[in-house]
Amino acid sequence: MKSARRLSRGFTFLPLILFVAFIVILWWQRHAILAPAGTWLDIAEPPRKADVALVLAGGWQGERVLYAGELVRQGYVPYVLLSGPMSYYEQPECNYAIPFAVQHGLPAAYFQCVPNASHSTEEEAAAMLPELQRRGVKRVLIVSVRTHMRRARAIFSRIPHDGVELFYVSAENRAYRLQDWYKTREGRKAVLLEWLKLATSSLGVDR
Repeated sequence: MKSARRLSRGFTFLPLILFVAFIVILWWQRHAILAPAGTWLDIAEPPRKADVALVLAGGWQGERVLYAGELVRQGYVPYVLLSGPMSYYEQPECNYAIPFAVQHGLPAAYFQCVPNASHSTEEEAAAMLPELQRRGVKRVLIVSVRTHMRRARAIFSRIPHDGVELFYVSAENRAYRLQDWYKTREGRKAVLLEWLKLATSSLGVDR
């Protein structure tokens, strides 16, 4: 009778034991589980020779404009176009990005500011692709941060851009490494927000 009661108590605690074991396994394997949720967002490719680099707006720490400047310095493109939504006190974002790049040792001559009225990546693509066609460029490196690349490519591919080849290159966020996104507050904010945008893009919440 006593052994039956002990067996019964063992079965009572079994779900708790299994739950604790599950949590321990998750913690032990957290990198293998969580890292792909970040790196899946980055579909960028190695840089190649192109007519121009186009830096998408955002990236408040300047990693996009600095990376694009290095593309010029390394000979991949002759110059950079900076998308400039009216983001700050009715001023194009690129009006601030170029002085930032200069402060970090890049010549202002590398960059050209292209003001526009976009409020989303989709509006930005609709504004910038005709500008690229108007300039007669054939090969373009689209520059953004790693978390943004999959969504940016999906959006740009939906908008007609006859005669313009688009290639996607990504800058590492200065606040965290994408494969370790879950270790920092900034990484968690960036990756979770990007997944939210992907999930709601069909609703037009953010494209």
